[in-house]
Amino acid sequence: MALGPGDLVLCSGTLPRGVPFRERLAAAAAGGFAGISLWGRDYRGARDEGLTDADMRALLAEHGLAIGELDPAWWWLPGADQAFPAEADPEDVFCYGEGDLFAIADALGARSLNAVDVFGGDWSIDDAAEAFAALCDRAAEHGLVVHLEFLPWSRIPDVATAWEIVRRAGRASGGIAVDAWHFFRSGADGEALRDVPGSHVLGIQLDDGPTAAEANLIEATLHERRLPGAGEFDLAGLVGILADIGAQAPVGVEVFSDDLHSLPPVEAARQAGDATRRVLTEGGEVVLNL
Repeated sequence: MALGPGDLVLCSGTLPRGVPFRERLAAAAAGGFAGISLWGRDYRGARDEGLTDADMRALLAEHGLAIGELDPAWWWLPGADQAFPAEADPEDVFCYGEGDLFAIADALGARSLNAVDVFGGDWSIDDAAEAFAALCDRAAEHGLVVHLEFLPWSRIPDVATAWEIVRRAGRASGGIAVDAWHFFRSGADGEALRDVPGSHVLGIQLDDGPTAAEANLIEATLHERRLPGAGEFDLAGLVGILADIGAQAPVGVEVFSDDLHSLPPVEAARQAGDATRRVLTEGGEVVLNL
């Protein structure tokens, strides 16, 4: 099942960590999603539940769901590929490397890989572009496109920097991811976003928050996001820009929220799906075909 611009993807972080695979799929289906994203820990949890790859493929088909993105690719920049002891990886993220995520893509099918800068370093933009191009080439062997997500506190802090890396990399299968939370916390540079060809916006994630930036951005992005339309971001404006440049990516809903995580997964997914559809309709039905 191919995911397109008319499809919503329930991102892993919109449900709390540890939700069983079957329950995650049931919640996504109940919320009207066409796909889900997976972290390495989600897949490992499913295997620990006793599910085989064949079981997971059957459950995805039964619920009419596909895997959207695999998240995160943290190892690709110069100096980032290093071993982490368990005590240095409390979120169970860095123990899953390139081989692990590519194996998930081979086993279950997936549309994309989400690349981020986590550890910084002294690399240049050209170094990052070379590394991104190589990642795109390796990912393409597994049927994946790659989108580069900018994070305001990282060395790839905004749209302009992410696009410059992707542009220099020069790979048709490479693009950027636009997460609303990171877009507005990085200055909401609409003109820089308009400089990106829509064909290279390969990931979209909607969420919301207050106008005023939080004191601790990392803490806020992992615990205090709001459902689309429940905050003060100009989501209609962002959706309008994405439509204007011809973005055709599926729309992920990524709402890391302690409040949302306190709800039963089905209810959380329903609220996330309904909220996102309202925002997209208010935006003129320009990204999602409703």
